[in-house]
Amino acid sequence: MITITFIDHQRQATTVQAAPGTSLMQAAVDNSIAGIVGECGGFCSCATCVCQVDPAWAGRLSAPEAMESAMLESAAADSPNSRLCCQIALSSDLDGLTVHLPESQF
Repeated sequence: MITITFIDHQRQATTVQAAPGTSLMQAAVDNSIAGIVGECGGFCSCATCVCQVDPAWAGRLSAPEAMESAMLESAAADSPNSRLCCQIALSSDLDGLTVHLPESQF
């Protein structure tokens, strides 16, 4: 299992576990993480799963692809570490991942 810590806008941390291969968005939804909506079900078409990857982890992720970058721009994601949770596949390399959540996805 992969351990992930979600830190909400009030700095409250929630740690969950998910199976390798699961998207970060699905892990959040499966564990009822407030702040991750995932309206499109993980198809990179709604930008309701924006997070900011903790700087300590940002270098371990591949760069966003064009579709994700476009969605982040439309969501006005204001951090260079902003990512869509649906585009991050959990792997053993990400065990212990920490992400920060915005106050709202809308």
